[in-house]
Amino acid sequence: MPDSPGRRRLPAPAMFVALVLSALAAGCGGASGPTTLTVLAPTSLKEAFGEMGTAYGQTHPGAKVRFEFGAMPEMIDRLSGQDTGDVLVTADMASMEEPDDYLTDHRRTIAHNSLTIAVGPGNPRRIRGLRDLARPRLRVVVGAESVPVGRYTRQVLTKADLTVRWSSQEISARAVLDRVRAGEADAGIVFITDLRSAGVAASSVPIPADLNVTAAFSAATVQGGDHEEAANAFVSWLTTPAAQKLFNKYGFVTPPSPR
Repeated sequence: MPDSPGRRRLPAPAMFVALVLSALAAGCGGASGPTTLTVLAPTSLKEAFGEMGTAYGQTHPGAKVRFEFGAMPEMIDRLSGQDTGDVLVTADMASMEEPDDYLTDHRRTIAHNSLTIAVGPGNPRRIRGLRDLARPRLRVVVGAESVPVGRYTRQVLTKADLTVRWSSQEISARAVLDRVRAGEADAGIVFITDLRSAGVAASSVPIPADLNVTAAFSAATVQGGDHEEAANAFVSWLTTPAAQKLFNKYGFVTPPSPR
């Protein structure tokens, strides 16, 4: 078939090279687009990280962040599976040490938190402080000993030299808060930031500073991930002023930025 007028026919060798290059581009997916990082994180960070994912994408067009939230044991178990994730964020150092073999040395403390007592709206049981949690027939829920909020809660109760007979133990601070919000418990000990997320659905009774704890939230890169360099960059970004401003917005206290 003759060439169309004005159309230049490539010599055979040049045409072969063009076809090879086209096939290679198709096999590689052409323009690959942004790298998608999977971040495994506790539910206490859901609101803050929701905004941070957008902020990070705006300043790092080559990367997108996908967050998966859950209880800490669930997130740690993910690391031993096939689809592990790129970054692990924990609410205490013990949770970071447990899966140590799966993590790199690229770790940062990204935010601090503390505890408060969550009660029903308007505090119907008139709870004034920790001592009231030992009252008979008061339904108190706490975090399980295997999760960060549960370990922190036990530290607070030990400081107060207080024995509390809780009615249930939950897998996360959000699960504790949910029991209070649903009216299934009279009081529960949660992170201050979790209480803020409840709005008018729950009230707070403060825990004195000398009896409270400093909860350290940390992030680490997962070892051997497909996007380790990009994951390192995200972990480092979580300590920048831009990220700290967002942590503060949601009630977290941030450590000084590394120099």
